[in-house]
Amino acid sequence: MERGYRGHSPYPCVKRGGGGSGESEGSSIPSEVRLLQPFDYIKPKSLEEASRFLAAHAAEARLFQGGTDLLIRIEGKFIRPRYVVDVKNLDGMREIVYNENGLTIGAAATMNQVADSPVVQQHYTILAESAATVGSYQLRNRATLGGNLCNASPAADTAPALLVLEAEAIIFGPRGRRTVPLAEFFIGPGKTVLEPGEILTSVHVPLPPSGSAGRYLKLGRTRIGDIAVIGVAVLGYPYRANPSGTAWRIALGAVAPTPIRAPRAEAVLAEATDEAAVEAAALAAMETARPIDDIRASAAYRRAMVRALTRRGVNEILSVLTARDREG
Repeated sequence: MERGYRGHSPYPCVKRGGGGSGESEGSSIPSEVRLLQPFDYIKPKSLEEASRFLAAHAAEARLFQGGTDLLIRIEGKFIRPRYVVDVKNLDGMREIVYNENGLTIGAAATMNQVADSPVVQQHYTILAESAATVGSYQLRNRATLGGNLCNASPAADTAPALLVLEAEAIIFGPRGRRTVPLAEFFIGPGKTVLEPGEILTSVHVPLPPSGSAGRYLKLGRTRIGDIAVIGVAVLGYPYRANPSGTAWRIALGAVAPTPIRAPRAEAVLAEATDEAAVEAAALAAMETARPIDDIRASAAYRRAMVRALTRRGVNEILSVLTARDREG
């Protein structure tokens, strides 16, 4: 295991605002710049080594992959880790593999890797769409899929898409590997099922249903670069056993303590997909949401937008499925 120099991080954080001469008295460091708190940089050589270290230092160690959230939290003194454990270069952590069993994405794969992957774009369009909405292009060069999920933000953009794709979290820890359906991975804001010493190593996505089409619709305060005010993922596919001839999966982000599915809306569309049914499904999705008022939007606005975006997403998927059916 490599252990880095214990001292201030080499990445300075610039304070917002400020003034004066720009130099701190008696220091060569400009007054508008401050360094992160000291921590030890740990670079394990295997998952086993990383897991043992994390288990032994559970209260004072944090995983490092992209660092887009971790460094900001350290700079803001929300967390004070003694150790930062870099696992992004361990075997498989950055790989994207597609085969007859589906898609496996390493937890340290960046958002741009996911969004730009030809395999993801061809077979899992909804996931490529959601990854492409995370932050800015520059941030997506560092932000990772694993970080987006392990932060367990209700507004995580990739979570709704992965929920409708029925993805699984692959976890390595002191007791070996285990697999958890992503629907069970989140247990609250900022909380997951990960136990001390456990590491999310990859996400497995099964083959999508034959003939499926998906859309991820995000509403933020700005067109790009913002956290989701709400996110709606819709996946539909032909399924002759249902009265409507279709089956649906709908997931919502930023409107509950965790990303959630909307089963009542899905059930409505399994019965019918006419205009009245689509409106009833949108209403059911809105009633499933449990949003709060915060600085970004009111609960009432979020509920209204869940209804609007669910309606839009379902209608877009219906158009795709209808066009395919006409083409034979």
